[in-house]
Amino acid sequence: MHDVEIPQEHLDRVIRRRSTLHIFEKFDPGSTAMVVVDMQNAFVAPGALAEVPKARDITPNINRIAKALRGAGGTVVWIRGHVESNRGPWAHYLANFERDPDSWSRALEPGSEGWQFWSELDVQDEDLVVGKDRYSAFWGHGNLAQKLRDRKVDTVIVTGTLTNSCCESTARDAMQNDFATIMVMDANACRSDEEHLATMCTFINSFGDVLSTEQIVRRIEDVQGSAARSAAE
Repeated sequence: MHDVEIPQEHLDRVIRRRSTLHIFEKFDPGSTAMVVVDMQNAFVAPGALAEVPKARDITPNINRIAKALRGAGGTVVWIRGHVESNRGPWAHYLANFERDPDSWSRALEPGSEGWQFWSELDVQDEDLVVGKDRYSAFWGHGNLAQKLRDRKVDTVIVTGTLTNSCCESTARDAMQNDFATIMVMDANACRSDEEHLATMCTFINSFGDVLSTEQIVRRIEDVQGSAARSAAE
């Protein structure tokens, strides 16, 4: 995982702006969805085309949050990226940003090994699986926002890879679709600590909240504990 912390001077600036640091830490687990972005072999497996080694490190944290959220009646969504869809390939991206665009088409071809989810992820039948063909899971044919609203979701927790591209794009769009949005500091991964930290600093300042796996799981457990005590009275 990325061994970084948001600098205190940045946190102080956030508090001055909105009077508190963590605006979404008291989320309701039952109306929350964790969106897991692109944890596929093409990004996670050793030696893969777009390998992000730290993505393997965050897998236990993703699984931990998923288990806790399911147990509290929340939703887990696994996002599976590819570069082609019924709209055709993402021609602008392939033509301008990749030296070998065909390699991406092959690596993320539906049904291919690279397209499959990393084997150590705890994907359950009750979870949602949504495809995407752009950086953001909220943009395009997957209709993720409507799927979440159909489940009465009002809070989105973003995890996965890469922190500073598909995860950040997804998290920004979640906020702009009026979901309270949280990025998880130790359950997102990219290729450098500097890039990871830059995203987290930008996000907590302008788009949502940044919490740790421990903070999220503790909140879920606290809510469940309170509910159990109320039921016993």
